[in-house]
Amino acid sequence: MFIASLGLASVAPVSEAHAEMPAACADLQAKYPDLKGKTLVNAVNPHTPGYEALDPNDPNKYIGFDIDLGEAIGDCLGFSLTYKPVTFAALLTTLEAGQADIVISDIYATKERAKAADFVTYLKVFDGVLVAKGNPKNIDGINTSMCGTTAAENTGYVEVPLIQALAAECQAAGKPAPEIQLYDNNANCIQAILSGRADTYINDANTVDGAVAAYPDKLEKATAVTLPYSVGIAVPRGNTDFRDAVMAALTEIQKSGMQAEMMTKWNLPADQIEEPKLVLAD
Repeated sequence: MFIASLGLASVAPVSEAHAEMPAACADLQAKYPDLKGKTLVNAVNPHTPGYEALDPNDPNKYIGFDIDLGEAIGDCLGFSLTYKPVTFAALLTTLEAGQADIVISDIYATKERAKAADFVTYLKVFDGVLVAKGNPKNIDGINTSMCGTTAAENTGYVEVPLIQALAAECQAAGKPAPEIQLYDNNANCIQAILSGRADTYINDANTVDGAVAAYPDKLEKATAVTLPYSVGIAVPRGNTDFRDAVMAALTEIQKSGMQAEMMTKWNLPADQIEEPKLVLAD
């Protein structure tokens, strides 16, 4: 059941007009009539500039690639979106609790996370390794160069277990395991490096590039790493009609070139686009 009104203290959607919808969207609205005219709730962690963040010129709006993409999917299927801001770790629990209908918030689709939601993917994952200027600890990836260092990460991020898994290798090399400081958003992770509390922050490459652009004299990207994941849209498990509708709309948006235009607008690399696929629990 979709959420019509929860009385949420959420920020209004961006009101910018989208490009003309693909003609096939009319057929999708006829195929999925229950969505037309609905107002659905999108749970977001609005601390990832370029993807989802508060508009610095209007604190009543969210802006970013994910915001534009979600609005386009809604336009195609005939529904509108409102937003529920939560911590990253609470995105899927908010969906599971029925307090949101969808999650479009730069979340990596994994088999483990698919135990809580069904995913429709739309981007490949390119991570960056953020370090202090000059890379004083010589960190060059999620590898033994991280032994004895401290990483700042968001609670619930896929990078956390990857870093934790280095403990055995570090021990075998006679070095201490990396430590992890957990935060609720990207901004706090970046500040941990700026303040010297942490040595590195590993996350989406575009987020890392944005941090370097904001603090070019204090931060740099040591390297880029490819992770075997995709960025996905999360929908409630078992709601196959809604999942299929979202996937069909996303497919048409990609075919029309709209997603590529949005990616250009938000400075995302063209080769990051991924044909929609499902990531479901086994």
